[in-house]
Amino acid sequence: MEWLNVYGLVFVVVLLIPNIVYAVRHKNDTPPEESNKALELLEQIGRFGCLFFMVFHLPGSMFGWWSDEAFAIYLIVDTVLVLAYCLMWIVFRKKTGVAKALTLSILPSALFFFSGLMTRSIPLVLASIIFAATHISISYKNAV
Repeated sequence: MEWLNVYGLVFVVVLLIPNIVYAVRHKNDTPPEESNKALELLEQIGRFGCLFFMVFHLPGSMFGWWSDEAFAIYLIVDTVLVLAYCLMWIVFRKKTGVAKALTLSILPSALFFFSGLMTRSIPLVLASIIFAATHISISYKNAV
């Protein structure tokens, strides 16, 4: 099944676990009053694009790993990034501030971008660039 990346699916599911837990525990939190709707829309396009293209490959848009070694590096680095992300959720669970915002926005951005490069997925690289620029910016703005 060349159109399905099972490893990407596992990474996405693990990445979403702390976000779902956070959303359930903070369902009554009010969002910041000031927001840039265009930036937020781009963030969501990037986010859902990343989640989709981590798992699904459109024909002709993903060229696969260069070698078995590249595939091993993909698995190792993505595993480290996902575990670091989950660990940082634990470390920052009761904290707020710029360090938390940047850490929890840079790690998934790096995961998506690195995955796009390693799988040579053009849509994932593009979505990750959009996501990283907007998500990091919004997270930083909300933290200060």
